Amino acid sequence: MVVQHCASVGNPVEPGTRYLNREMSWLDFNARVLQLAEDPELPLLERVRFLAIFSSNLDEFFQVRVAALKERAQAGVRTRGRDGLDAAGQLRAIRARVRELIERQGSIFAKELVPALAEAGIRFISVQELTPADRDRLDEVFDARIFPVLTPLAVDPAHPFPYISNLSLNLAVVVRDPESGEQRFARVKVPPMLPRFVDLGDGDRFVGVEEVIAARLDRLFPGMQIVRCHPFRVTRNADVSLDDDAEDLLQAMQEVLAQRTKFGVEVRLEVDTEMDPGILELLERELELDDSEVDVIEGPLDLAGVMALTALDRPDLLHPNRSSYTPIAFAGDDPFAALRQRDVLVHHPYESFSRTVEAFIAAAARDPQGMAIKQTLYRTGGDEEGIVSALADAARAGKQVAAVVELKARFDENTNIERAHLLEEAGVHVVYGLVGLKTHAKVALVVRNEPDGLRRYCHVGTGNYNPKTARTYEDLGLFSADPALGAEVAELFNHLTGYSRPRGFRSLVIAPSDLRQALSDRIHAEAHPGGRIILKMNSLIDAEMIDALYAASQAGCEIDLIVRGICGLVPGVAGLSDRIRVRSLIGRYLEHSRIYRFGADVANAEFLIGSADLMPRNLDRRVEALVAVNDPDARERLDEILTVNLADDVLAWELRSDSTWAKFVPSRFVETHLRLHDLAAAHNIV
Repeated sequence: MVVQHCASVGNPVEPGTRYLNREMSWLDFNARVLQLAEDPELPLLERVRFLAIFSSNLDEFFQVRVAALKERAQAGVRTRGRDGLDAAGQLRAIRARVRELIERQGSIFAKELVPALAEAGIRFISVQELTPADRDRLDEVFDARIFPVLTPLAVDPAHPFPYISNLSLNLAVVVRDPESGEQRFARVKVPPMLPRFVDLGDGDRFVGVEEVIAARLDRLFPGMQIVRCHPFRVTRNADVSLDDDAEDLLQAMQEVLAQRTKFGVEVRLEVDTEMDPGILELLERELELDDSEVDVIEGPLDLAGVMALTALDRPDLLHPNRSSYTPIAFAGDDPFAALRQRDVLVHHPYESFSRTVEAFIAAAARDPQGMAIKQTLYRTGGDEEGIVSALADAARAGKQVAAVVELKARFDENTNIERAHLLEEAGVHVVYGLVGLKTHAKVALVVRNEPDGLRRYCHVGTGNYNPKTARTYEDLGLFSADPALGAEVAELFNHLTGYSRPRGFRSLVIAPSDLRQALSDRIHAEAHPGGRIILKMNSLIDAEMIDALYAASQAGCEIDLIVRGICGLVPGVAGLSDRIRVRSLIGRYLEHSRIYRFGADVANAEFLIGSADLMPRNLDRRVEALVAVNDPDARERLDEILTVNLADDVLAWELRSDSTWAKFVPSRFVETHLRLHDLAAAHNIV
């Protein structure tokens, strides 16, 4: 494979750097996402999708990571991280990098995507380009769907500056009283339920909703003269901090969410290039932001809204639909009979989530021999029909059902609370996890009354029990009726729902009790000439794990790391990480599974899959579960997945020793997502 050195992202680091900065590494990841929006080889609406993902990713980054750094900087915390930067230094580096990326984003949208979309018959229209018929159409839309939900808010001695809600699109308006000549400032919020771009009625021409409103401000301020109008957008701290001493976790979370809605500290102001300096000064003063926290955007604000275009009926501009397959074990009406024969590994989205995971829980819910179902739920969003509905049905049918619902799943807190209430009303025993720890493990347990006694069936996965994300996130799950594994999963649930200390497990590796030491031991065991480690994960930033990998490399172990997002390790440094290679795959599916392989010989190597990345929060502050995969066919399948990932030269990027990411130039044209889809069809799939 050839590395394309001209297509790189990131900033070179000083020689001798041992750890890369977490935040800058994340921005490098999002830059790789943005590169897909630039890729002319991708279908046009797929490029639009990646532009929207880049924008929403950046919103979340500011709401959580930048907000936390701002708090530290304002508190005067000067502690430097292992990368040598304190909070203030990180904020300066982030601001410079973000401005570079948003300038690139604006250029991609205006100079590449907008013209290409117009050529394909999808046009963004300005109000100046509207025909009389178009204006009449928008007048009707405005009167019927927009005007009734708008609320102009004046700012004067009787009306203080209004609260600007997080991520809301707003119009800053200056009006003049024609009689007195006095000018006043007002704010108009664009309600989030409105479409970001208004369809002109033909499905292929769109106008920004802020332009539609701005052209009709006389309706909101009758009798006043509109002097000027500019869009702006505010990002606030949206992270939650739950008191570990709270007696009622549900009530505490509801209170925290209310505070987040009302009191999140401002961390970013976005304005367009035409923003009036006087209005900008007013916004900065009222929002208590400085120039360094203002991003001037070329083009429309909130480009996450272009995601709606991907729902257009234009299959010619999207990746071809590929069907997900059904494993033979789940082709019949009785998955339990198949699982009694052997373990089954499933790989989403290549294999159907609905016809495996959801079918497993649904079968257990209606099974006359079913006695109990226990399941962790981290992100419960998606259709009501499915797992949540099946659990509720099982409880109504008299089965013992327990659900461990994690209230602190970021940005899904409200959804999880709603689903928890639904489950409780159906009679499910709902537990909100352990105080001080997020329950991030993906495990399910079914207990059946069979002729030879009670038997346990379990599922341990890498992804959420969420049908929506299962269609776009690459994940793995292991189904098993192995008695030893079932007993350990049952003990884990007893720990989560009751009072117990889990004993040493053999099939499961659990955080925070065992995972850090278990992975360290396995890395050290391969620290010798001929040693082999392949790790696939989302993020690698834990310093202890990085140091262990460095030591293994120095001892002669060959190490390949497949890290989708953040990587704090520096590969390829002489005397430190000569034998470590790092790659990232970014494509149509979000690489989300974690596979940990230790050993050179596939037949004797150890394979673990599960929910944990190599981050301090996963190792020390969450309940995580990895499961050892022992079935020979499943192990071969995992090795096959890793082999394809390491052979990819279409989606893959390589992290170099100077911290920059370089894209491979295809030579063999191995594209992981296409190749794995083809392989899924060959694995006894119907």
